[in-house]
Amino acid sequence: MKVLVATEKPFAAVAVDGIRQVIEEAGYTLDLLEKYTDRSQLLTAVADADGLIIRSDVVDAEVLDAAKNLKIVVRAGAGYDNVDLAAATAHGVCVENTPGQNSNAVAELVFGMAVMAFRNMYNGTSGAELKDKTLGIHAFGQVGRNVARIARGFGMDVSALDPYCPDSVMEEADVKPVHSVEELYRDNRVVSLHIPATPETRKSVGYHLITLLPKGGLLINTARKEVIDEEGLAKALRERPDIKYVADIRPDSADALLAEFPGRVFFTPKKMGAQTSEANINAGIAAAHQVVAFLRDGINRFQVNK
Repeated sequence: MKVLVATEKPFAAVAVDGIRQVIEEAGYTLDLLEKYTDRSQLLTAVADADGLIIRSDVVDAEVLDAAKNLKIVVRAGAGYDNVDLAAATAHGVCVENTPGQNSNAVAELVFGMAVMAFRNMYNGTSGAELKDKTLGIHAFGQVGRNVARIARGFGMDVSALDPYCPDSVMEEADVKPVHSVEELYRDNRVVSLHIPATPETRKSVGYHLITLLPKGGLLINTARKEVIDEEGLAKALRERPDIKYVADIRPDSADALLAEFPGRVFFTPKKMGAQTSEANINAGIAAAHQVVAFLRDGINRFQVNK
């Protein structure tokens, strides 16, 4: 059997070495397609692959049509909205992610951006400290739990909203459970977004929620740009000059927001949350183990499609 690693943004070399070792020790062949510049290259490479490992690469119906032997796709990372789950199910292909492998990397970036924002984007003026500030975590998954862990080191007062997480899990992490989204935004100086992009969450964070933030509020988004209502964000920033927005995802209206609100918005040039050598290695090797487990033993513990 053949496993293809198709990555427009390649894994680190040490991660590729680890992936190769896992795949070849299982008796399978590894193919690499790195830094490809045209979609046709992916369509050709995937034609005879039984397993596929990707990062932010798009796997849609066209790719699945071309992959006649494909049995499993593993997205090395937590988010998987770059994979058409319905099309994969229709093709009989299992889709998995690698939850938790890059969660610490993303959580650390949250605080890198939080410190920068509280220090006025390092413009030389007097800023503020994170200590004793309130932090609301919007979704308490693996990333959110790491954010809570780090926040304790800063001396922050942490609460979280997640209808899918029992209150007891939050309480064990010294986090106050919150049961309404309005309460989360109203009662926290800093809100860190970790919700996935789903039909229910797309554009769910906009003018109403953002303007609930207390004076000097900061919204941090290391999740997905689709969860933000960009028109509502701009309106909120316009009416509340005390609010800041920083994100690991460059929105469609980035240039306009940066021009209109200098010093109050910041966007990484590309999604950087998982861009550490440790996360890169962890997610890649986890993906390789999951591909082997599925192809060899039918194990689908992290399947995200039905």
